[in-house]
Amino acid sequence: MSENGTEKDPAALREEGNCLFKDGDFQGALSCYTKALKLSDNQSECAVLHRNRAACYLKLEDYSKAESDASKALDSDPGDVKARFRRSQALQKLGRLDQAFKDIQRCAQLEPKNMTFQESLRQLGAQIQDKVQQLSSTDARVQQMFSLLLDSSAQESDRHKAAQNLVVLSREDAGAEQIFRNDGVRLLQRLMDSGKEEMILPALRTLVGLCSGHQSRSMAIVNELGMERLCAVMGSGGEQVSLAACHLLQVMFEALMEGMKKDVRGKEEAMLLEPSRELRSMLCHLLDVLTAPAVSGSGRDSAINLLVKHVPRKSQRDPDNSLTLWVIDQGLKTVLEVGGTVPEATQGPPLTDSTHMSCSVLLSKLYDDLKSDGERENFSSLCEEYVRSHFESSGLVGKLRAIQTVSVLLQGPSEVGNQALGLSGIMESIILLCGSDTEIHQQVAVEALIHAAGKAKRASFITANGVALLKDIYKKSKSDKIRVRALVGLCKLGSAGGTDFSMKQFAEGSTLKLAKQCRKWLCNEALPPSSRRWAIEGLAYLTFDADVKEELAEDGQALQAMFQLAKSEDKTVLFAVGSTLVNCTNSYDSEKPDPQMVELAKYAKQHVPEEHPKDGKPFVEKRLSKLLEAGVVSALVCMVKQESPALTDACKECIARVFLAVVEKPEDRGTVVAQGGGKALIPLATEGTDAGKTKAAQTLAKITITSNPEIAFPGERIYEVVRPLVSLLGLDCTALQNFEALMALTNLAGISERLRQKIMKEGAVSKIEGYMFEDHEMIRVAATECMCNLVLSPDVQERFVAEDNDRLKLLVLYSGEDDERLRKAAAGTLAMLTSVQPSLCARVPRTTSHWLEILQALLLSESRELQHRAAVIAMNLMQAERGLAEQLIESEVLEILSVMTKGDAAEHNPACRAAKQCLDIALEYGLIKPNPAE
Repeated sequence: MSENGTEKDPAALREEGNCLFKDGDFQGALSCYTKALKLSDNQSECAVLHRNRAACYLKLEDYSKAESDASKALDSDPGDVKARFRRSQALQKLGRLDQAFKDIQRCAQLEPKNMTFQESLRQLGAQIQDKVQQLSSTDARVQQMFSLLLDSSAQESDRHKAAQNLVVLSREDAGAEQIFRNDGVRLLQRLMDSGKEEMILPALRTLVGLCSGHQSRSMAIVNELGMERLCAVMGSGGEQVSLAACHLLQVMFEALMEGMKKDVRGKEEAMLLEPSRELRSMLCHLLDVLTAPAVSGSGRDSAINLLVKHVPRKSQRDPDNSLTLWVIDQGLKTVLEVGGTVPEATQGPPLTDSTHMSCSVLLSKLYDDLKSDGERENFSSLCEEYVRSHFESSGLVGKLRAIQTVSVLLQGPSEVGNQALGLSGIMESIILLCGSDTEIHQQVAVEALIHAAGKAKRASFITANGVALLKDIYKKSKSDKIRVRALVGLCKLGSAGGTDFSMKQFAEGSTLKLAKQCRKWLCNEALPPSSRRWAIEGLAYLTFDADVKEELAEDGQALQAMFQLAKSEDKTVLFAVGSTLVNCTNSYDSEKPDPQMVELAKYAKQHVPEEHPKDGKPFVEKRLSKLLEAGVVSALVCMVKQESPALTDACKECIARVFLAVVEKPEDRGTVVAQGGGKALIPLATEGTDAGKTKAAQTLAKITITSNPEIAFPGERIYEVVRPLVSLLGLDCTALQNFEALMALTNLAGISERLRQKIMKEGAVSKIEGYMFEDHEMIRVAATECMCNLVLSPDVQERFVAEDNDRLKLLVLYSGEDDERLRKAAAGTLAMLTSVQPSLCARVPRTTSHWLEILQALLLSESRELQHRAAVIAMNLMQAERGLAEQLIESEVLEILSVMTKGDAAEHNPACRAAKQCLDIALEYGLIKPNPAE
């Protein structure tokens, strides 16, 4: 809506979009053109808007949409040479060189004198020739690999090497296409059916290369191999093979889902089946895998992982949650069947230690993806019906399954778990089974009691009745597996006061005794990993107490044991380790209470939270040092690498918080980078909770400020850092986060034009300009320093060259400020701009009547850096126009420049050399006479 409350017309929106495009705000321009398209019903106007929007998509590197919009413009006007050129550019980027060549050839025919078209035609022709040669070479290599693999008389080592070479070839576009066209899928099928892991693995990895980002190939391969075969391979005993098959299916899902979003055009469209129907068919097979008895535990976990990743919506802004509703309708009972299985006591498929946690995550994701109360009520009633039906069935087995299902729900959608917990007889049965003589029955009941303890509706009941029961189990049970779980229950109930020193549940010393026992079990390698994991769960609760944190940090053996478990195959330990480390590093959010409010609270006899003395900064720093020595960074890196539903968004947030605490001291950042922290932080900064992403992004900023970014983030990884850094420029971030992001972007902007373009593409330039007006002095300086490096880019220079803006004026005024860093940044930017854009020189005197005073003050500065910048600005102004040279020479600038050139060290001083060049220019213009002494 416009200011007067009426909607803008398409022409006004188009004009606004054009202005934004010129200013480099491609996202803003895209938005304007899209709004205009919705309002316009004029065919020719829509064609222009599609053409303009195609230009935005090209700048934003969304080449599929650029091609689509340019094609729509050409549908209306085949003679639109701009639209055809843009489509050619998009097709070239998409690798469809033949089609791109036809378009640019037509452009050159329509405008034969256009040198841009001629040069593009030449470049595309050369690219096509290179591709033909590459295809020919690749084809020969593919045929050679095929021959070796089909030759039964060939040595096994040669065949294995050939299979590995196919993996490498499949990662190249040309290689993937040749393998696919030469009936390679059938050969790969034979390798998969060989039963030999050394052949199955490269076959699966080659198929990943064929399917990555390619919808039509993915669908063809799914149909040729069949989901039954792929699921069977994923469900086989070997974990490596299972993970490789899972990765292949994940790539296929991504290709199909991405394809559903795209506007598929041309001959490829005719090859495709309905992607959404194919997708549901694949999901149906995955649901079948969950309860198939022949499928291994790791294969089942992989299937759950795929459902977690690909069923719920990626964004709540997407209105379509039909896939989630379909899975709930078709497979919720199947998921509950797996979640309710107690391998030692109930009939069901084989599980791993992670399966129950994976089911909890899947159930939570499905529930969170529901949009209405009706959908949530349906989900809850289905779960309650399942629990009730088993609980009311005859026999103990049904009750165990019901209680185990409630446990899984309490760890996932806890609201639903609470409702199930409230069903008649459930809580009473849990309490009763806690006293069972059968270990597995007692274990299921104690775990359910622990999970119920933190849930609001039952917490008070369990606190009142559960402590005595758990203490009794802990003292009397002969099984360490049961005792450690009872201990965790006591730890959970005893930590209800959180970090509040004055709100401790147990008597003095009891918490430390519990923690000591947890550390003892943690270090006991004779215990199974699942029981040792419970010891970490206990520490996760007990480390709210600073005395416990101190003792754990001093216990190197316990830290090593915890980090080894974090790196192990037991994925369920991740959140407990993350929570424990967050507590030990004090990286949770905490605000210091206002002293006046504290006094008022005391006067009103209200409770005031107290901080433990050992939660002070010196103690925290010492604990961080101990954790670094023990190898916390390598543990965190391994935790991030885990491909498991147990690596939840909350878990990622914990890891990000610890990383941020660890890099607080600049001298520790090199250790974090050397141990792989830079690579691990990027996914943490792009996926997860908002708080987690912000913490990870801030950690990246700190590393980028003090480390060489090209070493910290080698290769293409450095470009992935930009988006998280730009996210810290939001108004919802703290001033420190804004400042650190600007400092980090300054370092990146000084490296290469490609990085500057990436910063522009992420929409950072307008935000950086906004922070140049910030009241906070340090933020204003950091933004100006960042702009100083960004103006190396011609696209940023154009923003200053554009008419009717005050960007140049701001730089001139800042060059006269008192803050030396701000003056250096502004004067440096001005020196660069007046050098590369001479047209700006004439506009400098028009910015302010004090411009000459500001320049003189810079020349007279005690800082050699400021003198140098000022001398370069003067030189640029004088070179640009004789009139400007006259103004400077007629002022006190001449005398200042003359003094600067004198002295023995003048030749080695850049400022003096620049001053001498100014005098040489004045001499050439005839504005001054040569010195007779020279």
